[in-house]
This record gives sequence, structure tokens and C-alpha cells, in this order.
Amino acid sequence: MIRAAGIATILSLLHGVSSTAAERGPVTNLPMPRFVSLKADEGNARRGPSLSHRIDWVFTRRNMPLEVTAEYGHWRRVQDRDGQGGWVHYSLLSGVRHVIVEADLTPMRVKPGAESPVNAYAEAGVVARLEDCSLDWCMIEADSSKGWVEKRRLWGVKPEEVRD
Repeated sequence: MIRAAGIATILSLLHGVSSTAAERGPVTNLPMPRFVSLKADEGNARRGPSLSHRIDWVFTRRNMPLEVTAEYGHWRRVQDRDGQGGWVHYSLLSGVRHVIVEADLTPMRVKPGAESPVNAYAEAGVVARLEDCSLDWCMIEADSSKGWVEKRRLWGVKPEEVRD
């Protein structure tokens, strides 16, 4: 027999009311949601967390940043910047961070700040390795170019995220 207090506890867990459950993955205990990158040249995104589930989407770009939204065993539910995705086996994912440049001809500056000289320009859609981030700027590396970019021009990093 389940008492009323027990039902309330179960409902709060199912709906993610518990702040601990909402902030950490149940398998890895890592922050949720979080960003990762595709480690392989190709990765199947499935409808559910097993090989028996249908493939709904195929990611075909190494280092593509993805957002992990759920965990189940060796599977991670991920989505790209367009919201496409599904369940991907964890072995296809890397913790090495990458971002996508969202604005065309984004200036990559020598130092963080709008007045700093421009090192290079990045086209929209470029996948770059994420280095350091302050509240408003991130250091990225794409091909042989490095520079500071306004965080708001990137997908794959949280607005409040700071990295040293």
C-alpha cells in the first residue's frame, strides 16, 4: 500500500522536482544538460537507448558539438543546435569541447574585447575547439587560427559558463 506522502515523493521524482536529480545525470553524475562532441566521423542517433531501436538521425561531422539531455546506461540522449538527435552510444562522444560559429564573418580577436585587433574571421557553421571562456568571450581554435569570439555568436557553450 502506498501512502499519500509516498505518492507525492514518487511524483516529485518523476517530474524532476528534486534539484539534485534535475542537475546531475543519473549514470555519470555529471551536470545536465551539458555539451559534448561527436568523437567519430559518423554517429547514429536512435529512437531509444539500445541497438534494437530505429535510427532516426545520423550525425556526419567529427567534433560536432551536441547537448546531452538524458542518460540511460551506456546511452546518452543528445541534440544538435537544430534540435535534431536521439540516443547515441557513449563511446561515440567526447568530453573535448567544440562549438559552432553561428554568425557569418565572426571576428576572432587577439584579446577579449570589441576594441581588440582581429586575428581572423570565421564563417557561419565552422566547428571550432573551445578553449577558455569568460562571461562574454570565448577563445576558439579553428584550423590554424585562434582568437577570442563573443560568446553570443557560438553554439555549444552556456551563457553563464566560464572556463579557464
